[in-house]
Amino acid sequence: MKNNNYNLIIALVLLAIPFGYAAYLYPNLPTTIPTHFNINGEADDWGDKSTIFLGPGIMAGVGLFTFFLMTNIKNIDPKRFKTEDDGMYKKFALFLVGFLSMLGMIITYSSTNDSGNISKILLPFIGFAFSLMGWFMPKLHQNYFAGFKLPWTLENVDNWNETHMVAGKVWFYGGIAQAITTLVLPNKLGLIAFLGIVFVMVVVPTVFSYRMFKGGNLIKQ
Repeated sequence: MKNNNYNLIIALVLLAIPFGYAAYLYPNLPTTIPTHFNINGEADDWGDKSTIFLGPGIMAGVGLFTFFLMTNIKNIDPKRFKTEDDGMYKKFALFLVGFLSMLGMIITYSSTNDSGNISKILLPFIGFAFSLMGWFMPKLHQNYFAGFKLPWTLENVDNWNETHMVAGKVWFYGGIAQAITTLVLPNKLGLIAFLGIVFVMVVVPTVFSYRMFKGGNLIKQ
């Protein structure tokens, strides 16, 4: 219980940081600020400066929901295993909260900067986050809420474990590739490369899982 409270405090602090950043910027903001960006990363819509709190608010709501879901997964997931340690899910929950907090910071920064370079911050950051998610993948036990929740992975624990071993490697290196390509390529090409890598990151583990299922879920030695 003490660890749960400690993790909750950390999560709340992380989610409060973007609000503090927005409050710091607010007094010196112009009347209108950018609220949307096109494919080139350029601002194409504006709103009242009070909208600077919208991004952090959304991220905080999603972050808290995700935190409570992941930290209580053994109580609400019908595939839970009571004897297993759920520490990894708690670490994953804090990772996701940290990701959303940083995303809120980037959104807030973009509201004060319409130089057209926001995609050079956002997409590499998401790429590195995907890479870290790849590290978590093989450590996630079978569940209905996090990971590759395919019919074959949910039906067979070996299929789940092997699929997430493959997914971990694909997401780790795929995320790094996303970060690098979106940094060095022009915005449009970087976005195309980013989405193409996402496609690979989703399709490769899915195809692997299906092929393993069709092969009788046997683990190759």
